[in-house]
Amino acid sequence: MSMHRKTITLTEQQDDWVKDQVQTGHFGNDSEYIRHLIRRDQLAQERIVTLREALLEGEQSGVSEPLDIGAIKAAARKQSKAKN
Repeated sequence: MSMHRKTITLTEQQDDWVKDQVQTGHFGNDSEYIRHLIRRDQLAQERIVTLREALLEGEQSGVSEPLDIGAIKAAARKQSKAKN
């Protein structure tokens, strides 16, 4: 994977924050911490896409039937007894 140099501008407070994160020992330098933040953001965006897809699928599946809580509890009890 090729690396590309970027120049960013941080406020003093942001720079102090990055330095503190590096000083904890979890990151070797500022770049490692910034890459970590980018990976976290990428993962968060992927989760949002997955959630939106699931919500859309649920909406498109039609009207749901009312739940019978008593039947659900009875099935759970039966399943629990079968495991024991």
